Amino acid sequence: MMLSPNEIKQKVGLEAVNLVQENMIVGLGSGSTVFYFITALAEKIKTGFKCTAVPTSEQTRLLAEKNGFNLVTLNEVGFIDLTIDGADEIDHQLQLIKGGGAALLQEKMVAATSKKLVIIADHTKLVSKLGHFPLPIEVIPYGWKQVQQKIREIYKIETQIRTKNNDLTVTDHGHYILDCYFNEIQNPAVLNTDLHAIPGVVETGLFVNMASEAIIGIADGSFQYLSK
Repeated sequence: MMLSPNEIKQKVGLEAVNLVQENMIVGLGSGSTVFYFITALAEKIKTGFKCTAVPTSEQTRLLAEKNGFNLVTLNEVGFIDLTIDGADEIDHQLQLIKGGGAALLQEKMVAATSKKLVIIADHTKLVSKLGHFPLPIEVIPYGWKQVQQKIREIYKIETQIRTKNNDLTVTDHGHYILDCYFNEIQNPAVLNTDLHAIPGVVETGLFVNMASEAIIGIADGSFQYLSK
């Protein structure tokens, strides 16, 4: 029997809980797959299991708070032992596109502070080349149209300012998101660096050489493990 997309996410979330050890500082990612990880870890915490958590978004913070997590901010920790997060796309070299949920800035800051970043995702997120999922770029509202124009000129691609219910999407830090339709990204590291050189770009959804492992859920209930 094949599992539904939500059942796969739930199974992967449960599997990731096994990586969390007592007294760890854990980065809590954002998104639908991580939701299952957080709720499963919350059950463990109810039994007396202790860990400290750093959330990557306001949405995650509220969920973790509701579930009784001991929460701290990124400024309060020197390092994070382990971060569990999702991805919109992941290739076999563990390069990622993230930011579908508009939390990429905090997600990347938390990932950069982590000794280990483990990505949990269902098999539909695993790709041979990044770029089919539109690359999110977080931009400062002041002059975002100039940033968009520049990206269109340089890369000859379509880009859209992200909206929800006809309103501009505003990130936790008051920025906008440009979704960029590259279709195929040949060199994520070079593209990430080049985009950062455009004034007004705050962060990109390219997570290059950040993940150390991934647990990919398959529809038959099995897992595919990727590691560096």
